[in-house]
Amino acid sequence: MEPHSHKALNVLIVDDCVDTTDSLALLARLWGHRALVANAGPSALRLAAEQRPDVVFLDVGMPDMNGWEVARKLRAMPGLQTAFVVALSGYGRADDRRRSLEAGCNLHLTKPVSPEELCGLLDTCQMEDAVHVP
Repeated sequence: MEPHSHKALNVLIVDDCVDTTDSLALLARLWGHRALVANAGPSALRLAAEQRPDVVFLDVGMPDMNGWEVARKLRAMPGLQTAFVVALSGYGRADDRRRSLEAGCNLHLTKPVSPEELCGLLDTCQMEDAVHVP
């Protein structure tokens, strides 16, 4: 997994587990991206409004405001309708995947997700002229 020559992405990582956000942020930065970190839904929404991320890695099972609620609110924010939102969750049932898509996530991945898979996903987002919501 080498750094990429394409445009660096703003990657917002949202998870209530600090170890998870720190690890994913480290990887994103190693791959040449700008990593933004939030450990709760409300702070993620504030950061998203200020920084306009290209990609959002979003935990579903967070206290106070779950990831599905965060995804719905992100999609309603000006300028964030085209962000590529990925639910990264320990929840992996068909119903969980359906709820993620209904909330506005482009993709639902079940943890653990390999660094290679995340790197490939960011590569794909870099190569797109514009990220589209399905």
